[in-house]
Amino acid sequence: MQSFQFTRFESPAPGPRLIVTGAVHGNEVCGTLAIRRLIGEFERGERQLQAGRVTFVPVTNPKAYEKGERNGDRNLNRRLRPTTDPQQYEDHIANWLCPLLADHEVLLDLHSFQAQGQPFVMVGPENNADALQPFQHAAKELALAKVLGVQRGVDGWLQTYADGVHRRRAWAAALAPEVAATVDLDEAYGVGTTEQMRALGGWALTLECGQHADPQAPEVAYRAIVNTLLHLGLIAGEAPPVQSMAGLSLVHVRDKAHADDQFIKPWVSFDRVRAGELIGHGQDGEAVYAEHDGAIVFPNPKARAGQEWFYLARDTDRFR
Repeated sequence: MQSFQFTRFESPAPGPRLIVTGAVHGNEVCGTLAIRRLIGEFERGERQLQAGRVTFVPVTNPKAYEKGERNGDRNLNRRLRPTTDPQQYEDHIANWLCPLLADHEVLLDLHSFQAQGQPFVMVGPENNADALQPFQHAAKELALAKVLGVQRGVDGWLQTYADGVHRRRAWAAALAPEVAATVDLDEAYGVGTTEQMRALGGWALTLECGQHADPQAPEVAYRAIVNTLLHLGLIAGEAPPVQSMAGLSLVHVRDKAHADDQFIKPWVSFDRVRAGELIGHGQDGEAVYAEHDGAIVFPNPKARAGQEWFYLARDTDRFR
């Protein structure tokens, strides 16, 4: 079994405790490259930690990274929680990673995406006391999101995913039992690194740094780490500029009903859509339309039946 590794730098002076993760998905290496670049700078003395702690995890899922694929045995960024009965490799990661997250206050999780598109940051919910994801650090997340260096913010992930699970349950009820057993119907399946960090009392951002193979994605990740260190006062230097961002709130997820469902064109995240606009066709010929004005997010033509095919989002002024 592949081993787990992190590198930590800690100042004698008290300060925030930051953890930065890369390669939660094994084919998303921009964070790995950026993290290793920062580790080298600290080790050579080119950067000094003036307060607090930073923990770098360049490869969070070693098995998936070694395979060069999104998953080892399954998606680490779904249903991330400790277990007393680990069955898959990602269960062992969760038993190691979740206590590590709990030892920190802030998480910056670095990702990339499959389709072409521009970098963006995903934040958690507004402050609330609801059962799904109670939270009290929305202002901190938003302030950090605005200095990462990207121009778009997205929220609404966990609620939208939970709503999608309810629709998926109705769809799966009509399937043969052996097929339905392969479809994930657990609302907690939407819990990944950032959701787990918030559940532990901390706060967190997911930064999508660009398309997997975009040569600029590692630079986006590197700039975001440096800006985070500056923003939190962990390293000395001029505070990063605060910028207003375009914002979207996820409100709807559409699963594939059949592996052969097809888009009408190669959609890119944040492509604008109008209510009633044709997005794709089901394998049975059903036309799939946009339910409202907004944008398409995370289009995945390679999704399997019962997996998220695309998300729809509405504009929000939250990031202004």
